[in-house]
Amino acid sequence: MSATLEMIRRAAAPHGLNLVGAVSVARYDSAVKEVSRAGAIDPAARSIAIVGNGGGALWRAFQRHLERHPGWFQRENPLDDFTREVIERDVATALRGAGLRCTIIYPFMSSGPTLNFIELAKIAGIAGPSILGVAVHPVYGPWIAFRGAILLNEVIDSPGEAAGFDPCPRCTVRSCIPACPVGAISVAAGWDIPECLTHRVEVEPDCAPRCHARAGCVLGPEHRYPDDELAYHQMRSLRAMRPYYETHLKPSCKV
Repeated sequence: MSATLEMIRRAAAPHGLNLVGAVSVARYDSAVKEVSRAGAIDPAARSIAIVGNGGGALWRAFQRHLERHPGWFQRENPLDDFTREVIERDVATALRGAGLRCTIIYPFMSSGPTLNFIELAKIAGIAGPSILGVAVHPVYGPWIAFRGAILLNEVIDSPGEAAGFDPCPRCTVRSCIPACPVGAISVAAGWDIPECLTHRVEVEPDCAPRCHARAGCVLGPEHRYPDDELAYHQMRSLRAMRPYYETHLKPSCKV
């Protein structure tokens, strides 16, 4: 492992950011559309390190942060703000202190050019695809998230343990499918977004505590997010779904 990647791991791990992999810009850029290429964001970048979390470690670190910073949870995006503070304060500072140039990109910030985090995670080996519509990990299952990417001016190509991971075609249990109350998951079609989204908005209490299909996945059940974290993410996803539902899916009343 490169010394730079190990530096990122050491700085990120105490805050629950326990998934790290890296890929060369050339390999990533050749796999994505032009609009998502790293070279368009930072022409000097030669590799990308992606940082994510698996299991409840990030949430526990976030809870400790909230105890030290009363009022933080009332922010518009408290967990995202915590992630940015950790990456900028601990990870980026360590890299720059070692004389490295880096550019940070976050998946939850939509202003300006960004990366295809799903494709980056697959190439960098921290996640694989699933029929659930979320990425999955060999250990943590669907209980992962991508929190940031670091463009670096040195070549590092060191994928994580999920490189080539594609479990759903070989799964025989598929307990995620009957777990969905509206049948929005199938082997043939994967995640039926309109069906899922409509049910989420119209029958809000049903999926408010958790996504039943995600909780039904056989991978990594022991790493399932704590109940309060599940409710937090479900609340935020529902908030994002409502405008789309109102515009595109809500039945119109015709006289």
